[in-house]
Amino acid sequence: MIEGTLVLSPNTAADLPTIMRAVEYSGPGGSEVIRIAERPVPVPGPGEVLIRVAAAGLNRADVAQRQGNYPPPEGASDVPGLEVSGTIAACGPGVNGYDDDEPVCALLAGGGYAEYVAVAAVQVLPVPRGVGLVEAAALPEVASTVWSNLFMEAGLSAGEWALIHGGAGGIGTMATQLATAYGARVVVTAGSDEKIEYCRGFGAVEGINYREEDFVERMRAFSDGHGADVVLDIMGAKYLKQNLEVLAPDGRLVIIALQGGAKAEISLARLMTRRLRVIGTTLRARSLEAKGRVVDGVRAGVWPAVEAGTVRPVVEKTFPLAEAAAAHDYFNSGEHRGKILLTI
Repeated sequence: MIEGTLVLSPNTAADLPTIMRAVEYSGPGGSEVIRIAERPVPVPGPGEVLIRVAAAGLNRADVAQRQGNYPPPEGASDVPGLEVSGTIAACGPGVNGYDDDEPVCALLAGGGYAEYVAVAAVQVLPVPRGVGLVEAAALPEVASTVWSNLFMEAGLSAGEWALIHGGAGGIGTMATQLATAYGARVVVTAGSDEKIEYCRGFGAVEGINYREEDFVERMRAFSDGHGADVVLDIMGAKYLKQNLEVLAPDGRLVIIALQGGAKAEISLARLMTRRLRVIGTTLRARSLEAKGRVVDGVRAGVWPAVEAGTVRPVVEKTFPLAEAAAAHDYFNSGEHRGKILLTI
């Protein structure tokens, strides 16, 4: 992405502004560091498109970046936001096949909390049939995260038991729906009985209140002593010992976030004797080619289920871009379910 004077591409129907509104963090901290600033409209480089943003998804990575714990990869925008929906505004050199104002959504390395964002065309997806333009912003990051981790990394298959931590959130609701659609049996953890009932609506066969119950014991009981074939974990160190205990032989633990810390001890003997695998992944810093493979997988493996109505975006609340601080406060309250979106 290049910042500067916008040179219009041949398929751009109208002049575009050179200045846009975008969210900035004035430094690490709480929601008080969030501010609206003016930025140059990005110019799409070779292989990129410019998207006129309709909505941006709020993800935990945005909060971690605001706190100073998750800086953007080298070369990425410092503007937060890892997924958007919108319409094609311009195309960079070497990009063909898009119509003016074509509705799309995209996986980003940053830059989504803005009126325009430039992104590599390989990270762009069509808006699925039957999904509104705004709610489509709830799909790219969660779908890419779940598909790449549960299926590409862990190889979850029909008939297996999946334990999804944080079942009521954006990742959890997508993971539950998609795993269920592919024939897995899903158990979730959540912080209240009310949230567990909410998760059942997405296909969870059982739920565990982590505030009151031992998830290792409960998971074994639900599965007649088998345990979990795959665990999708957001806690990291805090849950590592229990996650290894709950895994069935040949089980796979996929760690995608570190809300409970980054350092812990494990028994290598347990890994070896039970043939367990521990997989740690991030999506944001992967190469363009790797992200392209994930997006291709989402297009082939997730979009048909979305268009069939088997899997759906889960949007709980929307906030205008100018209320990004309030959106972060609500996200941090722990009360939210599904996705929170910023609308432009």
